[in-house]
Amino acid sequence: MQTLAHFGDGGPGPWILFFPVIWALVIGGGIALLRRTVWRGRRGPWRPAAEDNSPLTVLGHRFASGEIDEDEYWRRLSVLDEQFGRTGKGGAA
Repeated sequence: MQTLAHFGDGGPGPWILFFPVIWALVIGGGIALLRRTVWRGRRGPWRPAAEDNSPLTVLGHRFASGEIDEDEYWRRLSVLDEQFGRTGKGGAA
């Protein structure tokens, strides 16, 4: 049995399998580079938080900055929870 592509008859031999591997590495490297540079600003945790002006976020920022104390935070959070509900928890909308 002869090897891949008739190696003994002057064919390319088994090293021809390296070309698809090299192309896969080039394409994978290009995608990795694009994900780290160009596509990075479109979504994810690196987006500035200033875009989210929901009442729950504003309340969290006020508590974190020390404008309101813990009791005030929990009192207002319970009111906002009743009014707006938390998204993603137990089906509340």
